[in-house]
Amino acid sequence: MAKFCTSCGNQVEDSYLNCPNCGSPLGQPQQAQVNNGQQQMNNGQPMYNQPNMQQQYMDPTLKSKMAAGLLGIFLGAWGIHNFYLGNSSKGVTQIIVTIVTCGIGGLWGFIEGIMILTGSINRDAQGRPLRD
Repeated sequence: MAKFCTSCGNQVEDSYLNCPNCGSPLGQPQQAQVNNGQQQMNNGQPMYNQPNMQQQYMDPTLKSKMAAGLLGIFLGAWGIHNFYLGNSSKGVTQIIVTIVTCGIGGLWGFIEGIMILTGSINRDAQGRPLRD
């Protein structure tokens, strides 16, 4: 049975703990019951003294904010950070602007790199959030 994210409404697989689109938690962890001194999960299987931590799901397709920001700072004149984030046409435009302005247009990519690291730019071309 498929789940739906309460924040963005996207359909996600049952095994996910967090929405791969927006990162919101998808449900509550199962509550433990105590029977005769032994803790059991709702499905009747015993718990084996594991730490009470909810495992976070990290979508491997999310792009790194740190990588995109550093690419923007060091190679922003060539639009490499935009190619990384999936904005190919914007990356090509940055290359053309840098060539036409003899390098001065490279400040555009440097500024975008700083904006990515500060969180002003926090989504990739598909609208997915950047991971830390």
